[in-house]
Amino acid sequence: MKLLIAYDGSHCSESALDDLVRSGLPLEGEALVVTVAEVWLPPPESAEQPDDFIEQVLKKHREKGKRLLNEAEIMGKHAAARVKKLLPGWAVSHLATYGSPSWEILDATENLDPDLIVVGSHGQSVLGRLLLGSVSQKVLTEARSSVRIARGKDASTGEPLRIIIGFDGSRGAKAAVGIVNGRHWPTGTEVRLVAATDSVVPTAIGRFIPSVAEWADEESKEEHKWIEHLLQNSVAAFTNPYLQVATQVVEGNPNEVLVREAENWHADAIFVGANSFGSRFERFLLGSTSSAIAARAGCSVEVVRIPAD
Repeated sequence: MKLLIAYDGSHCSESALDDLVRSGLPLEGEALVVTVAEVWLPPPESAEQPDDFIEQVLKKHREKGKRLLNEAEIMGKHAAARVKKLLPGWAVSHLATYGSPSWEILDATENLDPDLIVVGSHGQSVLGRLLLGSVSQKVLTEARSSVRIARGKDASTGEPLRIIIGFDGSRGAKAAVGIVNGRHWPTGTEVRLVAATDSVVPTAIGRFIPSVAEWADEESKEEHKWIEHLLQNSVAAFTNPYLQVATQVVEGNPNEVLVREAENWHADAIFVGANSFGSRFERFLLGSTSSAIAARAGCSVEVVRIPAD
């Protein structure tokens, strides 16, 4: 397994490292820690000598850029050492670069082609602390790989890990089931497949027409039976002996249901599938459900993306 970890030294990125041991990762793999100095270095000195003022400005920016890049290098070494301690069987390396954090992280994925990208929910900036954070949001939206928005949790409670899988019968949901089933979990890890259903509700006028009301009720019952059938088939597909699997059908919008159920159950993570979209524009338009859950959940959220053919 290949893992790319985005790290910026913030509290959230430290929590993302802590979350690695609760992610069901295999005992061996390859991990790359990426740190980005958010600075654009001026061009190197050229044969044409600028005037003294411009030269002083360029020199100042070069010195600042080099200092920030050195800090990124130090942070990368620190994070890589922590990852190596948390995942002793893994080969861990680090990359320090400069530029736009989100773009540099995405560029690093092109070279590594990771199975999973791990990012904290927020960055260091004030704007990054609003909602999901601009860097995390962009990586989640535009990456071709699966992305885990990691939020740390106190691991000293002694309680078993609790995993929620958002299930709707789609290829993405089935892929999420496959990922959870294939991970390396401690004995007694609890998994709950949660299906959110929006019942057919007739309009105000329709409620007074018996045929319309009966049709809506029948449609809701059929949908419930259908999703229950799919859930049971998915439960039967679990072969991991360390998992205890249960199902739950909840009325409501999945954006709200999954977040609420995870909070009530004190879940460690939500796994939700995403379709394999061809272009960045398509992924932006169609990734709203997973993005909304990742932004609002109080636990880690892993968005499972099926690789494009």
